[in-house]
Amino acid sequence: MSDIQEQSTALGDVAARQLAIATRTVPQMATITPRWLTLLLQWVPVEAGIYRVNRVKDASAVTVECSGRDERTLPQTFVDYIENPREYMLSAVNTVLDVHTRVSDLYSKPYNQISEQLRLTIETIKERQESELINNPEYGLLASIAPAQRIKPRTGAPTPDDMDELLAKVWKEPGFFLAHPLTIAAFGRECTRRGVPPPTVSLFGSQFITWRGIPLIPSDKLQIEDGKSSIILIRTGESRQGVVGLYQPDLPGQQSPGLSVRFMGINHKAIASYLVSLYCSLAVLTDDSIAVLEDVEIGKYHEYK
Repeated sequence: MSDIQEQSTALGDVAARQLAIATRTVPQMATITPRWLTLLLQWVPVEAGIYRVNRVKDASAVTVECSGRDERTLPQTFVDYIENPREYMLSAVNTVLDVHTRVSDLYSKPYNQISEQLRLTIETIKERQESELINNPEYGLLASIAPAQRIKPRTGAPTPDDMDELLAKVWKEPGFFLAHPLTIAAFGRECTRRGVPPPTVSLFGSQFITWRGIPLIPSDKLQIEDGKSSIILIRTGESRQGVVGLYQPDLPGQQSPGLSVRFMGINHKAIASYLVSLYCSLAVLTDDSIAVLEDVEIGKYHEYK
């Protein structure tokens, strides 16, 4: 995973004075999103930095029998496992935050400069985390979907029929659809055209449209290329043999699960440095826990008379 690049210069006096004098609100950053994906995933601690997914080699070889009234011989069986189970390694998203001590000393009212700088840096790192959970070529959701779990839309735009086929791929306790907001809008148009506007449900204090009772969760980290995107359907949790997030527990300077902030000292130019690191990964426990509707056209509109 590529790390977020360190800023070449520390926070300067001009920007600091804006926060301390001219501005009476905390800094706002348009790139911050709700990141519902990270809220909906079940997170599993990884003590040694490695998470091994052990799978059964051949489930059909596990033989059982419904005994009759005769004294027939009972079947003998055992459950064999694959020899080389996949191991997931934790990846790091990190950067070094530099703040001149003069800035933090002189311009920390009404808002603490170091706290605000760390808050915005952490928000940026968490945005990158969500992107990696979806798009990372090694462990991301899109890279972890089995060929049998990939389908194409029938007419280009995402239709109710396509969503039903997706549900047939993840029929064991499906949790939520994940799609770009523009893709969700395209699905809403197709539903309206057919006279079946999808109902909504309230989660996290926000309204989400649903299909067959399953919420469509928006994320702008799903890429749009040539007017096409994807819709993912996910089952989550270890107990459901679903998708789980992985994190490193008990880090020095831990601020939240997998995230740490460590003071690195002050150099001879009076610049204080803070190392901000987030360790995470994602594991798909069984193939049928995730499926994708690929190459969905999002720009199809209908004229109503």
